[in-house]
Amino acid sequence: MFRRKEAVPFAFVAEADHFRSNVTPPPRERPGTAQIVGRTLIGLTVVAGLVGSLVFGMPSLQAGDAAVRQQSEASVNR
Repeated sequence: MFRRKEAVPFAFVAEADHFRSNVTPPPRERPGTAQIVGRTLIGLTVVAGLVGSLVFGMPSLQAGDAAVRQQSEASVNR
């Protein structure tokens, strides 16, 4: 078996690498109604923000002739 070279005062510390627990953790608590509603609202807010940024940002992302045809008033009088 695996032996450590340094002295260990307690045997269970030396054998801790081979220890397996048979204790199961307690079950998770179920989220309440308020938590479910809160998580849903936060998710909807994030999705609405992303969709809104796409809706308002799409006109500026389109490369069209509108930007080329626009001239300033100073250049019209020349």
